[in-house]
Amino acid sequence: MSTQAQDAGPARATHPRALAIEARDLVKTYPKGVRALDGLSFTVQEGTIFGLLGPNGAGKSTTVKILTTLAQADSGSASVARLDVRAQAAAVRRAIGVVAQRSGADPTATGRENLLLSGRIQGLRGRELGRRADELLDRFDLAGAAGRMVRTYSGGMQRRLDVAMGLIHRPEVLFLDEPTAGLDPESRSAMWDEIARLSAGEGLTILLTTHYLEEADRLASQLAIVECGRVVAAGSPDELKARLRGDAVHVELAVPGDPAQLDAVLRQVPEVREVSVTGTQLSARADDGATTLPALLIALERAGISVHGIAAARPSLDDVYLRYAGRRFAEAEEPASAASQPAQPAQNPSGGTR
Repeated sequence: MSTQAQDAGPARATHPRALAIEARDLVKTYPKGVRALDGLSFTVQEGTIFGLLGPNGAGKSTTVKILTTLAQADSGSASVARLDVRAQAAAVRRAIGVVAQRSGADPTATGRENLLLSGRIQGLRGRELGRRADELLDRFDLAGAAGRMVRTYSGGMQRRLDVAMGLIHRPEVLFLDEPTAGLDPESRSAMWDEIARLSAGEGLTILLTTHYLEEADRLASQLAIVECGRVVAAGSPDELKARLRGDAVHVELAVPGDPAQLDAVLRQVPEVREVSVTGTQLSARADDGATTLPALLIALERAGISVHGIAAARPSLDDVYLRYAGRRFAEAEEPASAASQPAQPAQNPSGGTR
């Protein structure tokens, strides 16, 4: 990209990775007092894939709207491609590509027509535009369907076209808002591969919002976990998991458990800590899960608590989310009526926050 090529020079030797995105203390409140963002802050280095991981309603899409100039924060500041999103909105829009949750393609136009229109909106004309459209159609395996109306495309094809439209003008920063939502596993995996190539092959900065744990773990070099409009934890996926010392222990109870009773029972097992109970699911941490399981089972059986299953594993992003958000990711994804009453952990996770 021409802008990146111009930036490469002596300054980069001192600062190998400048900030492509910077959000500071963003606050956004919607009517009826709905606080979508509550002091959200994070930074994204150039040439990386940064993930915003959180359940629906966490504030991810609101963040993207502010960073792409489609909405304004009540307070706080943000810059994208070294441009202030409020004071230099027009310049920001020229520097970014955006792939929204809902397709922006015209279903009654062909794939090529959609690409050409996107390019014209971004100021491309003539042969340059035609060559760029052909290049992207080939890259995203859409050349054979370029003359077909988009309404005849599969979900995976439509999503690839959306990404191609976002790249038509060679942006510095690409925003992907839930790019694989609704795709079948094969299409999702193919999209993951293409997103990884965009970053590795072209040095493109990508901000990815997702509520798929596997997607964040596989793609993001850095990520921020968003809960209730705030970043509750940030780092690389491996760093975040490494902060959880020891193994994760998961127990499926025969009947829903009482947190207070289970807390008292598990205090008999010195290795067990950070106990959390949600219905029939009990989660805890232990330095060595394999050696702790027998003692844990004995303590539960002595208390007359029946167990359907038990397992130990290395920490996952779901365990990270539990540590910092106080609930399992699946719970956070439940409808608002159910999620409004999150389970209380029997012991406060060390260092956890809500």
